[in-house]
Amino acid sequence: MERVLGFDCEGAALVGILAEPAAASTADLGVLVIVGGPQYRAGSHRQFTLLARHLAAHGYPTLRFDYRGMGDSDGEARDFLGVDADIAAAIQALQSARPEVKRVVLWGLCDAASAALLYLDATHDPRVAGVALANPWVRSAESLAKAHVKHYYWRRLREKSFWLKLLRGGVGLRALGGLARNLQLARPGAQAADARSFQERMAAGLRSFEGPTLLVLSGDDYTAREFAEYSRSSPAWQGLLQTPSLELHEMPGADHTFSNSSDLQALNARCLRWLQSRC
Repeated sequence: MERVLGFDCEGAALVGILAEPAAASTADLGVLVIVGGPQYRAGSHRQFTLLARHLAAHGYPTLRFDYRGMGDSDGEARDFLGVDADIAAAIQALQSARPEVKRVVLWGLCDAASAALLYLDATHDPRVAGVALANPWVRSAESLAKAHVKHYYWRRLREKSFWLKLLRGGVGLRALGGLARNLQLARPGAQAADARSFQERMAAGLRSFEGPTLLVLSGDDYTAREFAEYSRSSPAWQGLLQTPSLELHEMPGADHTFSNSSDLQALNARCLRWLQSRC
């Protein structure tokens, strides 16, 4: 069962789709899907639609919505750094539509996962009972360079074809220059002037959160690799992924949006088991 919810956020009209259990439910837990990137509430290959329906079929009312300036919602376009008010308004809309929902889990992919942690840091909202994060976004020039050096250039340097091309002149100066630039950027402290405030705020949001966290990382995804590299090297993130309240689930063959149907089904099943066991 699904229905359209219209609600207000600082004078802008927002639109969401609420997937509801077919049978009457007294469960006090609901799920809010935050949509990241330049897309609307259905998600890539209907990812968020299928997730919401799966969770609702197992008793969890799930709202996916367009924040201001996206999809069918009014207002000025904005990125993940400016959606705290949208998330708060969506939580209120979910609770108004389903009065039995007292606790809410935030679910986000990519910069929506980042937005969830930024929301926790900014609000410490007591209604949030858990966060599910898939391939969080922490990209900066330094983190991207580290990922390229480790996962692309290092692989290329071990390939016989690369050295044959180099000897025959098939590897241009531009490619070699790209390697040199990435090595320079990847050096610790090379980007000291690069603003890292949003990554630090993400870490602060997670560190202050006392509820359970599900972290899913895809193996075939640069965004996930950047996050893994960043969380290991950043002082703000030290120890956060080893806390007892955090459950880390790695999916080696999955891409960024879990576009393979079997990966998406596995992700949805993992999220459901986590909700049932930890929330």
